[in-house]
Amino acid sequence: MEKKQRSEISSTEAVLLGALAPGVNAPTWNALRFAFLLLGLCLTFMLSIAFTSGQSMLLFHVGFLIVIASSLFVLLNWFLAQTGLVPVETQMQELNLAPTTDKSN
Repeated sequence: MEKKQRSEISSTEAVLLGALAPGVNAPTWNALRFAFLLLGLCLTFMLSIAFTSGQSMLLFHVGFLIVIASSLFVLLNWFLAQTGLVPVETQMQELNLAPTTDKSN
């Protein structure tokens, strides 16, 4: 019965639960890693434009953005290594969304 319940939760619902409930679940962390990947691609593109423009102030700003983004990603990885991921079922129970088995009938 638990396997059926797990398959009913889509990754979109799991990310929404991850945003509302305490802790971070695996689908939410995967979405965050994908967002950081896209951020890295955008910053790489911006850095290439800054190199071709030749403006030192633009290079400084983009470099600072890269330092901020990479620091945030490293700190998030460290924090999740220390705390661990929370199962989606636990988050559903925290929000009282888990189906209860009523044996009184």
